[in-house]
Amino acid sequence: MAYHSNKRLYKDKSTGMVAGVCAGLSEYFKIDVTIIRFIFALLVLGYGTGFLVYILLWFLLPDKSDINPYE
Repeated sequence: MAYHSNKRLYKDKSTGMVAGVCAGLSEYFKIDVTIIRFIFALLVLGYGTGFLVYILLWFLLPDKSDINPYE
């Protein structure tokens, strides 16, 4: 018997501030969105890679409203 998880990674524009990437990641990992935003801020200020990762996820992740909940 196989376990099938409906856990999907997406961006959530309805609860997000800019593109909803951090909101989607926080729902996926079940942690507070403030922690995700803080991690991205540290990556942007420390190494500059956070900005690139955020932009890539913005374009690559599907929007929450585009995902079929019955898949």
